[in-house]
Amino acid sequence: MEELQRYLNHSKIDVVFKQSKDDFVVTEIPLYEFSGEGDHLIVKFRKKDLTTWDAVRIFSEHLGCKSRDIGYAGLKDKNAMTIQHISIPKEFEEKLNNFNHEQIKILEVTKHNNKIRVGHLKGNRFFIRLKRVNLIDAKKIEQAVESIVSFGMPNYFGFQRFGIDGDNYKKGEAIIKGELKERNRKLKQMFINSYQSYIFNNWLSKRIEISKLVDSFKANEIYEKLQLPLDVVKEMKQQEHPFKLIPGDLMSHYPYGKIFHVENLKEEAEKFFARDRVATGLLCGKRVKKAEGLASEIEKEFDFDTKEDGSRRFAWVFPEEVETEYKEEKNWMELQFTLPKGSYATEFIAEVIH
Repeated sequence: MEELQRYLNHSKIDVVFKQSKDDFVVTEIPLYEFSGEGDHLIVKFRKKDLTTWDAVRIFSEHLGCKSRDIGYAGLKDKNAMTIQHISIPKEFEEKLNNFNHEQIKILEVTKHNNKIRVGHLKGNRFFIRLKRVNLIDAKKIEQAVESIVSFGMPNYFGFQRFGIDGDNYKKGEAIIKGELKERNRKLKQMFINSYQSYIFNNWLSKRIEISKLVDSFKANEIYEKLQLPLDVVKEMKQQEHPFKLIPGDLMSHYPYGKIFHVENLKEEAEKFFARDRVATGLLCGKRVKKAEGLASEIEKEFDFDTKEDGSRRFAWVFPEEVETEYKEEKNWMELQFTLPKGSYATEFIAEVIH
């Protein structure tokens, strides 16, 4: 896969980042508070070296219920310690009391009146430990994190989206072109989604490249390089945020809300800088709003018929409750931060250490 553009300009920071249960901890933040009553048991549990699907299968086998009756808000991979919630029909409460598994620890059980479904998630809280961090690199990391606190980060899809070998998007592309058949509907969907994610990442990388050019060159030089109208380039140069908005961009209120086209570039750029709204990128497909004007000229390069429904995704997100702690005696840097659902902690780290 092509190397993605990073908006921070520091050199690579050589540290050790290993996704393991000790150095990478993920805690789900539910979308809503649980009522404490209803037909569904809400189980908060900690798992290690298991995917969410593995955990669902283990609960299903132990309780004697069907996997499809167990609800979860999001999928977590096995290379981390994760704390998340599932819902189980309340008739399995007695069997749940006897549940025991060496890789799963039940932390809390309550009740709610509906099943947890995919997307019933506000975000995730992350703890990450970087190792072999010397004092100079610790300061570089802290400076990079400060920039992310100030400006946010690109909402790239992480490598996990592309499979163990990183080539699921190629299978998705082959399916779309009719060069590969996949009878398993879930696998087919996964491969096509991976291709949509790959195209989105390339679009976002292109937009960051344009934004960096706008910051680095004079208006008339950018006009010649990018063939953008001179008045638009001048307006883009005045934007405080490192990700430059373009006329016709599709914006969304942040952290959620309606999608709409940019009309007043200066006004929208100010609201973006204030974290009130954010640009969106295209996950190509059917039945989806598209950018207009100059923004659409760039988006068209990354718009393909996937024969699946498309959607929009935040181009940028703003991590919250960010903390850093350097443990000099161990050469560790510990980071904690919260991201909205669908955003990747590995991309936070990629932006920090390049």
